[in-house]
Amino acid sequence: MSIEVLVELSRHYGSNSDFVIAGGGNTSLKDSDTLYVKGSGMALAEVVPETFVRMDRKLLRRIWGKTYPGESVAREQEVLEDLLAARKAGEEKKRPSVETMLHDLLPFEYVVHLHPALVNGLTCSQQGETAMKEIFRGEALWIPSSNPGYVLSQKVKSALDEYTAENHKPAAIIFLQNHGIFVGAGSAEGIKEKYRDIMERIDKRVKRRPDFSGETSEVPGKLLSAIEELSGGRAAFLCNREIAALVRDNPSFYPVSSAFTPDHIVYAGSDPLFVQEATLQGAWKDHLNKFGRVPKVMAVQGLGVFGIGSTEKNAALALKLFRDAVKVAVFSESFGGPRFMSRDQIDFINGWKAEAFRSNVSTK
Repeated sequence: MSIEVLVELSRHYGSNSDFVIAGGGNTSLKDSDTLYVKGSGMALAEVVPETFVRMDRKLLRRIWGKTYPGESVAREQEVLEDLLAARKAGEEKKRPSVETMLHDLLPFEYVVHLHPALVNGLTCSQQGETAMKEIFRGEALWIPSSNPGYVLSQKVKSALDEYTAENHKPAAIIFLQNHGIFVGAGSAEGIKEKYRDIMERIDKRVKRRPDFSGETSEVPGKLLSAIEELSGGRAAFLCNREIAALVRDNPSFYPVSSAFTPDHIVYAGSDPLFVQEATLQGAWKDHLNKFGRVPKVMAVQGLGVFGIGSTEKNAALALKLFRDAVKVAVFSESFGGPRFMSRDQIDFINGWKAEAFRSNVSTK
């Protein structure tokens, strides 16, 4: 077991925006006693051995035997306390990934959880489950959309137990609807081989790919300053051939009008604002009244898209995740069109302290 190999594997995927952006995704390594899992919000591209949190697997297993409150906030708080209590001595200043329980469940030495846009074109589509079963034919699990954290872990555990009983082996590939994918293997090369195969199989089913030609970040006029004045923060602009088609009018914007995954909510918000330049101030006021927060993405009809944040980095991240959402929307066309997270799931993420912590870490 080598933490250096885990670092290399994490950086391999973290440095490729086709697989993960910002603090998204997580990786782990385990033996019978210890789980090494990426710290919450830390970017895979920048990990070092100290990034990983050493967890006591015996204490993690005890969590499954406990009964937690039915109310989501109280439940997740108690689960978090038990997760933190499962850290090994010397790890008290680190916070493990919110998906730690899933990493511990998979009986493989290496586990890599990523959010490739190509994969999410499948998981965030109307016909994703049917297509996955056709493509992978019993080699993978599909987990219906769920709030992350303990509830998701429970669903995966139940599905894994059932799959193992039926197939006499554990599932090494798990697709999470409106979330991403988990892959497990006994070696780093085994992880890479599985991901290559997964991406190739899905790619063969894709009928159209995003066209980002003519991409520009230069915004005409004084609109950027007006948006920064309204938001009290910073803004950045993006347009390309694909985005230009989406901002033609409100109906055209529908495929990217809501949230595909928790990562899109964390970094680009859940409710992008679509406006005409002439009605900017009124639309901005209406959005604040409706949602109680500044939009992280604003699309201006006939012009392009703005990322908005408290810093330049936050504004740029919002655009990166929106660009990723555009890719997901285009890929989803091959599987029946886009399928967004439900409103209750969106509200859960917006109010979840664990995701707020991850966002704060990854945008510093």
